[in-house]
Amino acid sequence: MTDTDSPVFVHPTAEVEDGAQIGAGTKVWHLAHVRGSAKVGAGCVLGRNVYVDANVFVGDLVKIQNNVSVYQGVTLEDEVFVGPCAVFTNDRRPRAQNPGWVITPTVVHRGASIGANATLVCGIEVGPYAMIAAGSVVTRDVAAHQLVAGNPARPLGWVDERGDVISREAEPPPSIADRVRTSRRP
Repeated sequence: MTDTDSPVFVHPTAEVEDGAQIGAGTKVWHLAHVRGSAKVGAGCVLGRNVYVDANVFVGDLVKIQNNVSVYQGVTLEDEVFVGPCAVFTNDRRPRAQNPGWVITPTVVHRGASIGANATLVCGIEVGPYAMIAAGSVVTRDVAAHQLVAGNPARPLGWVDERGDVISREAEPPPSIADRVRTSRRP
């Protein structure tokens, strides 16, 4: 159980810039850096060496493990888990010098889990309660409750809200089919 009524904790080695909004009960650990226009919800945990870029939104009860950079254009909704060393991108055509650079957004919806060392290529949506296996390279949208793994990440089945595998079939089981349909992009 997470205490969202306690004060914000910021480790002495962490940097939270002026203007950053940090919710009650959030813990910002060693060497983390939260930029001034970032918004981090209540009851979150930002592990060692986590970087939250300008204009990033992090919902309530989010856990971001060590060595993760959440760049501009990334949105993490409530109760998202991001494993250690996971990578988010925000540029489809990265160059050292690119004056026409455009941020390509990524959205990770409520309750989704991203495994350690997974890479999410920008411009995708990860559906509610989806689960991305460790080391995966995600290049396409992931449906609600879908389990994906590999490089590139491919569907392996369906998980419930606790993360238990409930089906290995290609189509979602009836218990979650309606939620999957309503979460897909038009």
